[in-house]
Amino acid sequence: MRNILCYGDSNTWGAIPAPLYGVEGRYDIHTRWPGALRDQLGPDYWVIEEGLSGRTTVWDDPISPHRNGAVYLPPCLFTHRPLDLVIILLGTNDLKHRFGKSPYDIASGAGFLVDLVLSSGCGPDEGAPGVLLICPPPVTDPVPVKFADMFEGAVEKSRQLAPQYQKVAAEKGVHFLNAGDFIESSPVDGIHFEAEGQRKLGIAVAEKVRAIFG
Repeated sequence: MRNILCYGDSNTWGAIPAPLYGVEGRYDIHTRWPGALRDQLGPDYWVIEEGLSGRTTVWDDPISPHRNGAVYLPPCLFTHRPLDLVIILLGTNDLKHRFGKSPYDIASGAGFLVDLVLSSGCGPDEGAPGVLLICPPPVTDPVPVKFADMFEGAVEKSRQLAPQYQKVAAEKGVHFLNAGDFIESSPVDGIHFEAEGQRKLGIAVAEKVRAIFG
């Protein structure tokens, strides 16, 4: 059995977009994309969901603590080892105005996480797990006032992420997938995925995983 870790934010957790406060509960295990991935791959794969709302790549958030993805990733890897593949889908929260980060900075943060995985020794026979780096889809104009202020300037930045992520993946020799090629962020809040988007992403990732393992 191959073990796969899905490491992400609220979209990996399965947050349901809502017009007022941005989140209205959680999709069921078969709808959120790691669950759809699990259903597509079947019993020869064990898919582990590690999604946390507000998680960044490497930045400490003074308003929402414990969201730095680089802090939790190493113990998470050791908890679930041996891992055949680690899928990283982070970067949307890095677009928050309070961080003031460029698309290059955000992709570099994702690259730092890739380095943590590759140097972890948490793969089979204490080697490196494989890595699939996923670029999140662009955000849309956020409807809720809370998100409109929080993600000021994020729409244009998010459109510039994919080539930066692809460059990082190529430089580090890991697999890459652009989620924006398959899904769009919900127009309800501009950030989270609709149920159909969750399922489509899970199916796209499953196709990529099958190609990785041949």
